Amino acid sequence: MTFHCKNYDIVNDKCRRLHGECVPGRRGCVVEGRVALSEELEEKIKALDKSISEELLDSLEKSKKP
Repeated sequence: MTFHCKNYDIVNDKCRRLHGECVPGRRGCVVEGRVALSEELEEKIKALDKSISEELLDSLEKSKKP
């Protein structure tokens, strides 16, 4: 797959919009919903979403503790 994205920082190999790894089609990506994704990329997005959710839950639990 080849594409060009104005938000891709080629020097740092990161997405400037999402401040992290460039994963085309992930939530918040400019191509989200506009392209067909491979099964491998869909699995990577699901894993990324799961890890972000777990990190968010951990940070909320830590903020609740006195």
